[in-house]
Amino acid sequence: MQELDTPTFRLAVAQFDQAAEAMGLDTNLRERLKLPQRSLVVSLPVRMDDGRVEVFTGYRVQHDSSRGPSKGGVRYHPDVSLGEVAALAMWMTWKCALAGLPYGGAKGGVQVNPKSLSPGELQRLTRRYAAEIFPLIGPDKDVPAPDVGTDAQIMAWMMDTYSQQVGYAVPGVVTGKPLSIGGSLGREEATGRGVVYVTLEALRHLKLPIEAATVAVQGFGNVGSHTARIMQQHGARVIAVSDVSGGIYNPNGLDIMQLMQRDLRQPLHQTKLGDPITNEELLQLECTVLVPAALSEQITGKNADRLKCRILSEGANGPTTLEADRILADKGIFVIPDILANSGGVIVSYFEWVQDLQRFFWSAADIQNRLQDIITSAFHRTLQFSTDRRVSMRMAALMSGIDQVAQAHLQRGLYP
Repeated sequence: MQELDTPTFRLAVAQFDQAAEAMGLDTNLRERLKLPQRSLVVSLPVRMDDGRVEVFTGYRVQHDSSRGPSKGGVRYHPDVSLGEVAALAMWMTWKCALAGLPYGGAKGGVQVNPKSLSPGELQRLTRRYAAEIFPLIGPDKDVPAPDVGTDAQIMAWMMDTYSQQVGYAVPGVVTGKPLSIGGSLGREEATGRGVVYVTLEALRHLKLPIEAATVAVQGFGNVGSHTARIMQQHGARVIAVSDVSGGIYNPNGLDIMQLMQRDLRQPLHQTKLGDPITNEELLQLECTVLVPAALSEQITGKNADRLKCRILSEGANGPTTLEADRILADKGIFVIPDILANSGGVIVSYFEWVQDLQRFFWSAADIQNRLQDIITSAFHRTLQFSTDRRVSMRMAALMSGIDQVAQAHLQRGLYP
């Protein structure tokens, strides 16, 4: 399918092919799992504040539903495309299976710069998008969540739009909602907290003390900022962070709370709380832990050889190309792959969904403990698989996740 042919989709398929080859996956299953189960492209006419109508393009892709309802975020970004969304949906399938969640993978998005819209325009766009994808979503079918460019408010509008269509409140149709309408404690920081939990396990595995660890974080959005904050709370020194316009560096450590509380319209490099640094320079800093938490394909064959971290903990989806993977392996860098490292978000989304369905809510401590149990267990299973099969952590994670999905398909059989 030509519409799927984007760099991100090619990366997802190449990773899948490599894992499928290594595990000897059934050829028929291989062909099925390369492509999404279902893809929807929608036109979204939105009345702008000045009275004109602008038409945006939206997507919802369900990669697989053999293990349960599909699950995945909705991103608002100018570069959103069918290929990117399909790749992210595929990664969600493996991520859910690796964590042992009863979900398949999905993803959605709208091709738009959300910062260019007024609050009213953003709400009208969101409600139109939710109305257009209404036939595909539902608490037992497909459960959206926030992603790049979206937040709890967007989810509230989506939940309300869906509920208006069916005539009663359906909190479980989306996750990442405000607490007042069925959201879960700990959801906002969940992905970052999950990155920290697996990073702490990797430090223990490599016998590197957390108190001596230095951390650099590319991407200071939701995932990156919470990762930096919680790593600092555990005793690590966060020496650099960046956003889309660049970042700041201080070898003695940055004040993460002060950076999080700044006016968010102010780029990091203008805060004067550290020395200015480019995103490319940040990736090449000497540090214990490097966390790419921005967009995909940041670490490539061109710059991988210049990385000087001991652990690469992937907060973003698909930040490392296959060529870069080979270079990092030769350099002895311990990679915690994205489908493991950033699975905290979908794990706590699962908790939110369960709480909504049973109308019974858990404490923050409960949620943190359950998240830690699930994600550290997945880390140690992946590490054991990697050691036993002599494959990289990425291949171990992919092969484990793909195997779970393959088993579900083989048990269910082919219909009709």
